[in-house]
Amino acid sequence: MERFDWIMFDTKAPNAYVMALVAPDKAQQVRRFHSGIEGYEPTPLVSLNAQAERLGLGALYVKNESKRFGLNAFKSLGGSYAVAKYLCGKLGIPVDENAYTVLRSAEAKEKLGDITFITATDGNHGRGVAWAARIFGQKAVVFMPKGSAAERLENIRAQGAHAEITNVNYDDTVRFACKTAEENGWVLVQDTAWPGYEEIPESIIQGYTTMAVEIEEQLNGIKPTHLFLQAGVGSFPGSFAACAAGIWGDERPVTVVMEPAQADCHYRTAKADDGTFHIVTGSMNSMMAGLCCGEPCPISWKMLESCADAFVSCGDYYSARGMRLLGKPLEGDETVVSGESGAVGAGVIEAIMIREELKEFKEKLGLNSQSRVLLISTEGDTDKENYRRILAD
Repeated sequence: MERFDWIMFDTKAPNAYVMALVAPDKAQQVRRFHSGIEGYEPTPLVSLNAQAERLGLGALYVKNESKRFGLNAFKSLGGSYAVAKYLCGKLGIPVDENAYTVLRSAEAKEKLGDITFITATDGNHGRGVAWAARIFGQKAVVFMPKGSAAERLENIRAQGAHAEITNVNYDDTVRFACKTAEENGWVLVQDTAWPGYEEIPESIIQGYTTMAVEIEEQLNGIKPTHLFLQAGVGSFPGSFAACAAGIWGDERPVTVVMEPAQADCHYRTAKADDGTFHIVTGSMNSMMAGLCCGEPCPISWKMLESCADAFVSCGDYYSARGMRLLGKPLEGDETVVSGESGAVGAGVIEAIMIREELKEFKEKLGLNSQSRVLLISTEGDTDKENYRRILAD
């Protein structure tokens, strides 16, 4: 069996500033902005009752982000909010439910002129930024790390962006995009942060909270007891975990953060727990391409310090297993088309519930027949060839 390492984590006192970024009132504001975009509708929350019974859980929910704005992934939430917030700031107008219409007007375009947004991406974030730039009449340039799937590159180009694959890993591609932005006077829209570059990453983190608002409404009073979140740079799990803590307060879900073993910077950082980041360098060749990031986002790490209860470092087997569990469901359960980075939670929760060697972890997490587990399938089949191959195996 492929690698599966886990640790429990002693949470720290909340950082008031970063927690306020995704407080419930802020999340509602973000959701109002997204609701004004043409084609917006909440993505499905699927209840897998048969799978929950098989695993000995009270309930198993999957938020299906493959339905988000026709882009097959959740990342458009962060990219669109960050781009819109930047443009609205230029115009001195609020980022509200009317922003989409106002920013697309001829008057706004004349005032704004031509702006180029640039980013580095493993695929979904870049596609979201390219889409946001296009719908607001602006340009986008996107760089991808070596080994990126050709389909993901073409999906970005289909949004009108200039996109190319570099010969370096993700973190070095981020540095290259930053340098290119500075040289050309372009606007960097990156989902990680460093000293002096925090405002746009904060906007991206805020953009993801629309998912949490939708889920609270869809659960209609039911509270999840456990939350499994996958991490790349950490902006998504940090945003979601902190927003969930704001929504459910003292009853916040027990939160598990998962990473590929080849890019487990959060797991290493949490395990050391010494106040410094433990980064991963070199080639990160996990199938979970969207999670192959070697350096945590400092903003979202402060959120995870307060809201993450456990960290998992695991091999690609668990992603592939999750893809099959969701793509070939038990009778009576709905099919969820989930890609490599989206499906790892399904593989991980199955392993915890059925494998004897993980019994201690299961007990420490308090997983049992009363547990209501929430997974976020953050992408669909963004690499269709690999998706077909995995499901056929």
